[in-house]
Amino acid sequence: MQDQPATIFRKIIHIDMDAFYASVEQRDFPEYRGKPLVVGGLPQGRGGVVATASYEARKFGIRSAMSSKRALQLCPDALFVRPRFNAYREVSQHIREIFSRYTDLIEPLSLDEAYLDVTNDKLGIGSAIDIAKQIKQAIKDELNLTASAGVSINKFVAKIASDINKPDGLKFIGPSSIESFMEGLAVEKFFGVGKVTAQKMKQMGLHTGADLKRLTEAEMIKNFGKPGRFYYQIVRGIDNREVQPHRETKSLGAEDTFAYDLTTLPEMEAELDKIAITVYNRLLKYELKGRTLTLKVKYHDFKQITRNQSFTTAFNDLETICRVAKQLMAATNTEDAKVRLLGISLSNFGDVVPRPRNEKEAGPGDQLALEI
Repeated sequence: MQDQPATIFRKIIHIDMDAFYASVEQRDFPEYRGKPLVVGGLPQGRGGVVATASYEARKFGIRSAMSSKRALQLCPDALFVRPRFNAYREVSQHIREIFSRYTDLIEPLSLDEAYLDVTNDKLGIGSAIDIAKQIKQAIKDELNLTASAGVSINKFVAKIASDINKPDGLKFIGPSSIESFMEGLAVEKFFGVGKVTAQKMKQMGLHTGADLKRLTEAEMIKNFGKPGRFYYQIVRGIDNREVQPHRETKSLGAEDTFAYDLTTLPEMEAELDKIAITVYNRLLKYELKGRTLTLKVKYHDFKQITRNQSFTTAFNDLETICRVAKQLMAATNTEDAKVRLLGISLSNFGDVVPRPRNEKEAGPGDQLALEI
């Protein structure tokens, strides 16, 4: 009887910079070091949103996507600075160059994190753990910054692992320990499980991966829709997604499900303002501008509609996002409506198709089409 061939596992590293924007600011400006620093919108006026916070600020409960006004309440001594994306982009390019010394299979998720497939690394090192150590050391030596790394056989587990020992951490989760690790993982840590889904799971008595594992695949899909199939697989350590070095962002957005149905247009517009701020900050983080804005509306009976508007010129400013989203909302039938979810997304990040010469030149924000 012949021996069965040994299973060949991928070697995946997830690198995540530690409080990236804030760390760059503290590196470049000594007066910020050791102090609670918030990078993002300023708390004055209408206020902005926290892009990231130093670890000194995080001790006060300040987190990304929190309003700057709330951050100031939590830490009155916090220092607030606006992002310097040119500086972060330059650092990110240097980090990418470090990655490329070991592999060409690099999938950036943003300026400060990426997946690397080092199954066949360029230098023949062989050990993903050793490669992760070398990358972390190079970032520290060449950029005076720290990064955390997660190492495993698939993307999902590597990403979870990189968050375990932050900052300046390194965590390896091998094939034999993945299932037990997943069983102990809180449901809110699973990819795609937002606050509403996590709440639903807990109401069903599902608090950990071990609890999810009790459900059949059919039960998962019945309760959670298509993502249920992914949850079923990942809790068993199965994630076959490849590292995609040329991954293209098709759209970017945010949505929120409300604790109670919205019944008036002012209520809906107030929530759209909040969602727009989240979208705005994500666009800045990923350095994207879109030409098409899509509004998503889900009603109390789970009926769902989308409305979109396209422009000739790409945009990512908060004022335009808010204005267009509200216009699209007003164009729906809000009378007697009961809205349980709203979402805003931007897409169409590609180049503009040249207009015929005999058409008038379009200025910024000129409308191409309104689809109702």
